[in-house]
Amino acid sequence: MNCEINKLYSQTWTIEDGGVRFFLLTGTKKALLIDSGMTAKNAREIAESLTDLPLQLINTHADIDHIAGNDAFDTVLMHPAEYVNYFGRGAKHPAPTPIWDGDIIDLGGRPLRIITQPGHTPGSIAILDINNRALFSADSIQNGEIFLFGPMRNIIGYRQSLDKVWTCHSEYDKIYPSHGDIPLDTDIIPKLMACTDSILSGKASFTNEERFGMKVKKYDMKAAVFLCD
Repeated sequence: MNCEINKLYSQTWTIEDGGVRFFLLTGTKKALLIDSGMTAKNAREIAESLTDLPLQLINTHADIDHIAGNDAFDTVLMHPAEYVNYFGRGAKHPAPTPIWDGDIIDLGGRPLRIITQPGHTPGSIAILDINNRALFSADSIQNGEIFLFGPMRNIIGYRQSLDKVWTCHSEYDKIYPSHGDIPLDTDIIPKLMACTDSILSGKASFTNEERFGMKVKKYDMKAAVFLCD
C-alpha cells in the first residue's frame, strides 16, 4: 500500500497508512519515528526519504496497526507495561528499550516528554512536543473509534489517564492522534471525560455489535465512538 505523506508543521510529518497514521519528528541531531504503521513494511525507508539524521523508533503502544514496520529497526522505545501486548502478538524483533513516564527524548533543540496513558492498552503513551506545544496522543485521545474491549484494556484506567493528561493541557495547543481527525483542540479531552463518565455511570445508550469475533457495546457519542466490553 502506498502511504500519503503530509507535512504538519516545521520538522514534523504525518504518514497516512490506511486507517492509521504515524509520525516523523526531527531535531538538529536525530529523528524519531512515532509508530511504524499498519501495512507500511517500509516505514523506515519512508522516514529516511525525509531525513538523513540518525533515526529512532518509538511505539505509542503495540496494537498490530502501530508496529508493521518495526522489524527494520534494531530496537524500539516502548513502555515496559506494553511488553505483554508486544510479545503477546508474537513479536521477537526488535528488542524494546524501556521508556518511563516523564522521560525526555531530546532530538537536538527539540525535547519530547513521555506521558503514560494506560487504559486503551497497559503501556500506552502520549508524547508532548514541548517547544511546539503539540501532543501526539496515539489512540487514547481522538474523535474516531476508541477500543476499550478485550484483554488488557480497561475503561477505568482510561478515564484516569484522561485526568492525568488534562492536568498539563496548558502546555499544548493542538492534539495529533493516530486515528480520526487532526489536529484536535484541547477541548476534546473534557468531552471524552464526560462520555466516559456517562458510560461508567450506566447512563449512556449503546448498541450490541461484534468486532474481531468479540461481542462489544458500541457507544456512538458526539465526541467519539467507544467500543467497550
